[in-house]
Amino acid sequence: MSRLLIALGIVLIVVGVLWAWWPRAFGWFGHLPGDVRIETKHGFVFVPLASMLVVSVLGSVALNVLAWLLRRLP
Repeated sequence: MSRLLIALGIVLIVVGVLWAWWPRAFGWFGHLPGDVRIETKHGFVFVPLASMLVVSVLGSVALNVLAWLLRRLP
């Protein structure tokens, strides 16, 4: 469990550094073709369907790779 928390912390640090030093790395988020954006004169609705799908797939792949790596450690 401690290895998992350490790995998760390292991943969060890397993402945070990327976000701070290279803000365009996440500029795609919210601007994919499947994201719903409705603007009227009375309000604004934004539903990031495609962006959340991409984040979910990337997260699943990352967690599976991390679990596989942790199983291989002695």
